[in-house]
Amino acid sequence: MRWIHPRQLASLALPMLASAIAFASIIATPPAASAASPNVIVVMTDDQGYGDFSFNGNPYIQTPALDQLASESVQLTDFHVAPMCTPTRGQLLSGLDAFRNSAINVSSGRTLLRHDLKTMADVFQDAGYLTGIFGKWHLGDNYPFRPEDRGFDETLWFPSSHINSVPDFWDNDYFDDTYIRNGKRVAHSGYCTDVFFDEAIEWAKQADTEDSPFFAFIPLNSAHWPWFVPDQYRDRVRTMIGDASELKQKLDKTPSNLEDLVSFLAMGLNIDDNVGKLTQFLDDSGMADNTIIVFLTDNGSTFGHHYFNAGMRGKKTQLWEGGHRVPCLIRWPNQLSAQRVDDLTHVQDLLPTLANLAGCADQLPGPLDGISLSDRLRGNTESLADRMLVINYSRMPQFKVTYTKGNPAIPRRNGAAVMWKKWRLLENKRLYNVADDLHQDHNIAQQHPEIVAKMRDHLSVWWDGVKDDVMTPERVVIGSEQENPSLLTACEWLDIFVDQQVQIRRGVRKNGVWHLIVDQPGTYEFALRRWPKESGLKLDQPIPMKQVTDGTFPAGVSLPIKSGRLKIGNFDQTSPADSSGQSITFRTQLSAGPIEMQTWMLNGNQESICGAYYVDVRRIGD
Repeated sequence: MRWIHPRQLASLALPMLASAIAFASIIATPPAASAASPNVIVVMTDDQGYGDFSFNGNPYIQTPALDQLASESVQLTDFHVAPMCTPTRGQLLSGLDAFRNSAINVSSGRTLLRHDLKTMADVFQDAGYLTGIFGKWHLGDNYPFRPEDRGFDETLWFPSSHINSVPDFWDNDYFDDTYIRNGKRVAHSGYCTDVFFDEAIEWAKQADTEDSPFFAFIPLNSAHWPWFVPDQYRDRVRTMIGDASELKQKLDKTPSNLEDLVSFLAMGLNIDDNVGKLTQFLDDSGMADNTIIVFLTDNGSTFGHHYFNAGMRGKKTQLWEGGHRVPCLIRWPNQLSAQRVDDLTHVQDLLPTLANLAGCADQLPGPLDGISLSDRLRGNTESLADRMLVINYSRMPQFKVTYTKGNPAIPRRNGAAVMWKKWRLLENKRLYNVADDLHQDHNIAQQHPEIVAKMRDHLSVWWDGVKDDVMTPERVVIGSEQENPSLLTACEWLDIFVDQQVQIRRGVRKNGVWHLIVDQPGTYEFALRRWPKESGLKLDQPIPMKQVTDGTFPAGVSLPIKSGRLKIGNFDQTSPADSSGQSITFRTQLSAGPIEMQTWMLNGNQESICGAYYVDVRRIGD
């Protein structure tokens, strides 16, 4: 199913429309959740891997709060996500493979979770739960993809992949930042991870006074680069690792360095402290016994392969086991026994599992690629079904890969890992058995042709089921009552990577196309910018290096922008900079429906420099 504009409904046959309205009236009023229905809290960290925790054997650092949580939880020991964060987030929220839900890349116009899908928040909301998100969303910054459009009652979040990404509030630096709170930018005091946990706890306190259970999603930006953290945590890490001679020897052989690792691990200690604060709140408030807590990470570690990877090979963005096998803890006191479950499981299993545990299975969409693990977690079955799983995702355009000579952002069948029991088929050619060869040093494809054939057949059938839809990009809506004005950024240029404010500072010479939907016909105004509006900077202005709380942002170069060009649909016009010198403004009439847009920043000779990294869009009249 793809976008159907509301005005197109008028062309539908009246009986079909009447049936749709009748059905909508049935589902519009959610059933009241039982007072005994459990609260659900999902905590997901960023860029930590399987081995970054002492409960998984890390010898250099201690994570006591998470160790305690692990000791009280079901531990899924063969649990997999995508090797990059957006695909993981989309699979968690939808229960579908990344290539079926469209959220397949961290940028490049391919982060958008299909607008017509029901999310985990929708499922709980429809079951009568209060729903809230506190942290990183990364499944779309504009309508209809924002968390407030996808089932969350309370929203505190920042756009795109990390704090200080292109669409984030200019010069946010993890401390005292400005986030989006229920649709408006609001400044918050404190370190980002502390803020997200504190706000989630305060919201849970208020939700506890209501007649409904709550679902809280706490997806963190930590420990994602830049590795900014209160310095006290670095001191604690240095104490834990001692003279670090062994670590120094390991890191001397890599492009990384000890101070970066110390900062990364320090962010992990801060996360651990906040998990301890959350569990203490649940204990003190009496909510612990009726609250399911899930803890997981969004992809493999960015540092594990340099210092400790629990015996695995690989890192974030890679198909090796260390790129996608991560911890997953599920605690529900007195309901789920603490145990280790070694079956092959996947992040897309969490939606049906949590819905079943919480008694909300009737609200699930279907069919899903994930399966409910509830019987296995309750001990009602000894093992899971014999299943194969596929991991595939769109790489960043600049990546060098071996399975294609083309742009790796464009989805391809052979960019996949197929998993079956302990078998791993990578890129449709290399076979490993991680039971005997966890580090995946020995390709045994020639020794097991029948295994390779079986897994290839599965990959081919899977690809045939997703290849058409995955090639169709989702479209941001402009001119809607739900978001007018709106801000478009270079993050949504299809298959072009511009996602970091440091790239804006450097003035990267890139350009791309936005794929949009015009919600309703009318006059539209477009303001093209090199710098975001809140910066107050002019189009051709450089900026100096900036000292921030825990580091520096590099100087920003001057670009000789004198005019700009906008092409949207049949409109194609060039215009000089506005009198303010901060933007280049165009107005045009647009009809409703899908449309493509591209911009150019031009020098005095009318030569293209780059695209407009920021475009403010406003529907100003009929």
